[in-house]
Amino acid sequence: MSDVNVDELSFEDAMRELESVVGQLERGDVALDDSIALYERGAALKARCEAKLKEAEEKVAKITLDGSGQPVGTAPLDE
Repeated sequence: MSDVNVDELSFEDAMRELESVVGQLERGDVALDDSIALYERGAALKARCEAKLKEAEEKVAKITLDGSGQPVGTAPLDE
């Protein structure tokens, strides 16, 4: 398990670590206290991945198109 703050991880890094956590929990060879810590870390990683995906979806939704349908820029996310 990484000591890196979940909020500092990129989507890809969080996803890789989440896959590792799930694998460890599925094997069942982790002590109970460690399993609880892994589960908590996994829940935080899942939330991070979901937040980064939502952020990306919002950015894509804000792409502006010109009259011919070509992307020309993005609108601010707070509009």
